Amino acid sequence: MWRLARLGARGWRAGGAAAVRARSGRLTAAAAGGGPGGWYEWLAQSMPVHWAEDGLVALQAATGLPWWAAVVCGAALLRTAVTLPLAAHQSRLLAKLENLQPEIKKLAERLRYEVSVRGKQLGWSEKVARFHFKKNLRRIITELYIRDNCHPFKATLLVWVQIPMWVCVSLALRNCSVGAMDSGVQEQFSAGGALWFTDLTAPDSTWILPVSLGLVNLLIVEIFASQKMEVSRVQKLATNFFRVVSVVMIPVAATVPSSMALYWLSSSFVGLSHNLLLRSPTFRRLCCIPRTKSDSDTPYRDIVSALTTKYSFKK
Repeated sequence: MWRLARLGARGWRAGGAAAVRARSGRLTAAAAGGGPGGWYEWLAQSMPVHWAEDGLVALQAATGLPWWAAVVCGAALLRTAVTLPLAAHQSRLLAKLENLQPEIKKLAERLRYEVSVRGKQLGWSEKVARFHFKKNLRRIITELYIRDNCHPFKATLLVWVQIPMWVCVSLALRNCSVGAMDSGVQEQFSAGGALWFTDLTAPDSTWILPVSLGLVNLLIVEIFASQKMEVSRVQKLATNFFRVVSVVMIPVAATVPSSMALYWLSSSFVGLSHNLLLRSPTFRRLCCIPRTKSDSDTPYRDIVSALTTKYSFKK
């Protein structure tokens, strides 16, 4: 019996090694293909994407849910376990940065006066005085960021995690839908839908999922734009860019398998819920997010009022 167990263990290791070699072979072949298609296939066969595939299969097997529900639950789980804590961390940093602005403004006024006095003493030109002012202001601002541990770059951590995760899960669902992973999983996907999207491997011909995705994404952008705070020209351009992306995603979602469109919609809907949750004063206190001047005690009423005023829902 001991020999049988040892032989079984060897067989399992051999099978695992064979699977790794097969995936490595597909990666090499895809990379050798060159061109955009070759790189896309290389990315679709990369190890992070395969980890996402294995995670989806494990989630569905553990819960026993139909595949459409497993996709929705997977999106909610990733959003809640990974991106929500990062979003709270981002809100904490942004609140600290907002609270620093009055201090930065005062220090900048004092520095401008000191540079002006020093420039008159040393005979600086306006260009030289401006150079010294900007140089010292950058130093002061950096020292404040270090003091309060709120460098703006740290607030981009959410993006660096969320986008790769979104891409990997999307490609994993694509592999499951087109049979790049396992023909058995593709068969399950073909009958694992619900309502009007019974086949998760086919695009949504009704366009209900794509249009819903676009509307949810646009609502997220508009809620963000309704915040009572000064916005720079760059922020306005970024808001318009995301509006365009939200609209462009509608026809894109109509051409991909329904499993991907369902994941995108579920992820965006959970993201919208988290954005609203992070507006709650109680939840913000729970996450130790400092109170700022732009905070409101009635955030949801303010959002409805801002959207109503902007789009004239009421006359």
